[in-house]
Amino acid sequence: MTEAPKRFPLTLAALVDAKSKTSGLRTTRIVATPQTATRNAASDSAKSPSTNNPYIPAPKKPQGFNPAPSAVSAGKSSPAKSLPVTNLGSRHLTEDRPTPLVSEGVRKAMVARIAKQGVRDVSVLAAMEAVPRHMFVEPGLASQAYIDASLPIGQHQTISQPYIVARMIEVMRDNQHGGVLNRVLEIGTGCGYQAAVLSLVAKEVYSIERIKPLHELARTNLRPLRVANIRLHYGDGMLGLPQAAPFDGIILAAAGLEVPQALLDQMAIGGRLVAPVGSRQQVLQLIQRISKFEWTSTTLEDCHFVPLRAGTV
Repeated sequence: MTEAPKRFPLTLAALVDAKSKTSGLRTTRIVATPQTATRNAASDSAKSPSTNNPYIPAPKKPQGFNPAPSAVSAGKSSPAKSLPVTNLGSRHLTEDRPTPLVSEGVRKAMVARIAKQGVRDVSVLAAMEAVPRHMFVEPGLASQAYIDASLPIGQHQTISQPYIVARMIEVMRDNQHGGVLNRVLEIGTGCGYQAAVLSLVAKEVYSIERIKPLHELARTNLRPLRVANIRLHYGDGMLGLPQAAPFDGIILAAAGLEVPQALLDQMAIGGRLVAPVGSRQQVLQLIQRISKFEWTSTTLEDCHFVPLRAGTV
């Protein structure tokens, strides 16, 4: 499922050529669009998933998860302040925003839909069920929080559709260590939703946001959930976080023409990086580090993300 080892970063042309040469390896997967999600939202929200659905396990405490209260810190070099924490995985969180179509049943229906789209990692599905997505969107959009579509969060950015969040995390977990992720780096915190999901499948989550208002929004959204193992940073995600490297997994929530070399260098040997790559036509790319100077890449499927940019604002 991989191409021949090559040096990075990859150019867009190289990725397009690789895509055409390995089209037989591409996953035949239908990616839901906002249009299809909207069309199915009414019927999906009215249905409860089968109680016998094997892909909706009760949320459970992941191995190595620390439920003890501590601080979500930004590390020594980040200006982000610490936040209180607790265990997300032990229960469904109390929903602070009572609104129509926001219920445990609707969230389970979302997870059942993600499972039908091909996500099979039960730990990922349990995390998706445990995290209240409606608490990460504007109150006016809360009733749409569990449809399979991206939604605006301000600053011309979006919260990714649930399927793609689950898919990227599942791919990152499918490693040679049986899914164990000791340290994960997220590029593009946004509203904090994906970081919350990651916190249930990784021991430590470091997340970088370049847009200051979104960094503050993520802090605000995560504070009432009291997540123990997330460290938020305000900075340039294209530079990564060398002081916390190496990372077993890196996940990008924005698409560049190539994966920055700084991020590749911060991968642990055997680590996995999942990122959208491209401009108008984007593909989800899996990059695995084989040795100090070798990486392999695999094209997974088409996707659509906001652009990856350098610097801070």
